[in-house]
Amino acid sequence: MNKNKYKNLLTESIEHFKSEGFYRNFTPILRKVESFPLTNLKFSDNNQESSHKLKIWCTNDYLNMSHNQSVIKEMIKVIKEVGTGSGGTRNISGTTPFHQNLEQSLSNLHGRDSALVFTSAYSANQTTIWTICNAFKSICVFSDELNHASLIQGIKNSKSECKIFKHNNLEHLEKLLKDTDSSRPKLIVFESLYSMDGTITEVDKYVALAKKYNALTYLDEVHAVGIYGKNGEGVAGSLGVSKQVDIINGTLAKAFGQIGGYIVADNYIIEYIRSFAPGFIFTTSIMPSVAAAATKSISIVKDAQHKRNYIMKKADYLRNQLKLNNIPFIDSNSHIVPVMAYKSQLAKLYSKKLLEKFHIYVQPIFYPTVPKNSARLRITITPKHSNNDIDELVTALINIYQNSTNKNTKKVFPEVLKRTPIYT
Repeated sequence: MNKNKYKNLLTESIEHFKSEGFYRNFTPILRKVESFPLTNLKFSDNNQESSHKLKIWCTNDYLNMSHNQSVIKEMIKVIKEVGTGSGGTRNISGTTPFHQNLEQSLSNLHGRDSALVFTSAYSANQTTIWTICNAFKSICVFSDELNHASLIQGIKNSKSECKIFKHNNLEHLEKLLKDTDSSRPKLIVFESLYSMDGTITEVDKYVALAKKYNALTYLDEVHAVGIYGKNGEGVAGSLGVSKQVDIINGTLAKAFGQIGGYIVADNYIIEYIRSFAPGFIFTTSIMPSVAAAATKSISIVKDAQHKRNYIMKKADYLRNQLKLNNIPFIDSNSHIVPVMAYKSQLAKLYSKKLLEKFHIYVQPIFYPTVPKNSARLRITITPKHSNNDIDELVTALINIYQNSTNKNTKKVFPEVLKRTPIYT
């Protein structure tokens, strides 16, 4: 195959992707410390540069910890002390007190023996699941149908048998477990909070089911750590089963406002992963300054119950306003509020109108992040958003939805409405 054929094949794939409405454009955003959620957006219009103020509604920095002055000062202090990079992998370049302190903070947060820090939660999921599955050659994996791509990729890479159960459906999971040879090793992979739907999992019931069928559990708490539990330890901690989940995955990049991922577990599991996981062994470790900033952030978040209460209260207020105004959304008790557009083209259109007409930034979410015909605007509230901000957002959404052609949503997409509780 000559180079033109390579180019043609890739170009055709992209063009087809665009024709289906799934191509993504990235919006340049500056999340300024002093003004968030407001920012200035520069754009070109008829070859003329102009700018306007923009309000951001789709950050994963749930508690605004990336803007916390104590965290910023900690990062700067460590950069001045040891520089910007870690120098390599921890195997070759050695570890640092900053990495060790962070892992101790994470194990304490979850009440577990040990923790292991990765460059991202994606990497932590992918490499840990692959490593565990390869330790038990005949293992059967049970995976929620809405699991994150990193979990799915880890399972696929392991080439293990995988049985997919319906979203948050314990009855279906138990049937699959019951139909599997009792002597086989088993691993249940699931999330505590599904970020695209905002649905929360009854982790304690999964733990009970795992015990009944002698299965290991792998729980992704990425969107829950910092937000749920008395100290921000996540959903498993709030339900009192943190120590009973075999492996918990979390992130430093959302509620803690930094970058990187981690797992916590019993010592023997952490020792196995750090010794045999390629995605840990052969990857340069996170910067010492990031590790130090994350440790500082965790210490602050532990005592930030007032912030957790605030965003939950505001999320409830937003849901009530959407309900009153017949705007379709997925209803849950989480801090994430997905407003439904269903078609990817409509999600893009709504996002564009919000940006251009109302100066509101909400990035459209569509396939392959969510299933086809379930596109949405995923809204997240932070401690810096007020009721007035929410009222402005709802007013804008009312204007957009009343003028849209998406009035027969129930007839066009009954399978989506059946899968998730949606007010419309």
